[in-house]
Amino acid sequence: MSLAPKQDRSRATRQRLLESTVHCVATRGWSAATVSVIAADAGISRGALQHHFPTREELVVAALEHMFDERRLMVEAMAPPQLTGAERVHVVVHTLVELYMGDLFRAALQAWVAAAADPQMLEIIQPLERRFARAVHAAAVEHLEVDDDDPHARTLIQTTLDLARGLALADLLSDDSKRRQRIVDTWAAMLAHELISEA
Repeated sequence: MSLAPKQDRSRATRQRLLESTVHCVATRGWSAATVSVIAADAGISRGALQHHFPTREELVVAALEHMFDERRLMVEAMAPPQLTGAERVHVVVHTLVELYMGDLFRAALQAWVAAAADPQMLEIIQPLERRFARAVHAAAVEHLEVDDDDPHARTLIQTTLDLARGLALADLLSDDSKRRQRIVDTWAAMLAHELISEA
C-alpha cells in the first residue's frame, strides 16, 4: 500500500490546523486560542492535533511561521498595475491597504500584543515581521516605480505602510470602510502629486 495518500492526508490535516490556529487567534484572541479550541475549529480530536504538534508551543511557532509566510506570499502575488501616473499610485495604495485587512493581520496583531509581554515569543516574531516588512516595502517600491535610495521616497513609502497599518487597527472595532476609503483616496492623491512632481 502506498504511503502517499496517508502523507497527503497528514499534510492536509497539518495545513488545516495551521489555518484554524490563525483563525482562532484572529477571532478569539491569543490566550483563548487553546489547543482544545483549535482542535474543535479544525474538526479533529485534541489527540490528533497533538500527533502533529505535541505541545502548544510547537503549534504556536508553526502557526506564526505559517501566518507570516502567508502574508508575505500575498505581497509577492501582487501584480504591478498596468497603469501610469496618478491612476497607478491610486491602485497601489489601495492594494497595500488591503494587505493589512482580514484574519492574517488580526492574528498578527494578537501575536504582537502577546510578544510584547513574552521575550521568547518576541524572538520568534521579530525576524518574521522583518521579513514581511521587507517584502511589502520592496513591493511598494517596485509597483510605485520609485528610487529606494531617495530618502524622501523611502519616507513616503513608510508613511503609506504606517497608514495602512493604522487603518487596519481602526477597522478592528467597527466597520471603518467608508472613512477608510476617503482617507486612502486622499493619501493616494497626495502621494501621486509628490511622486509625479519629483519625476
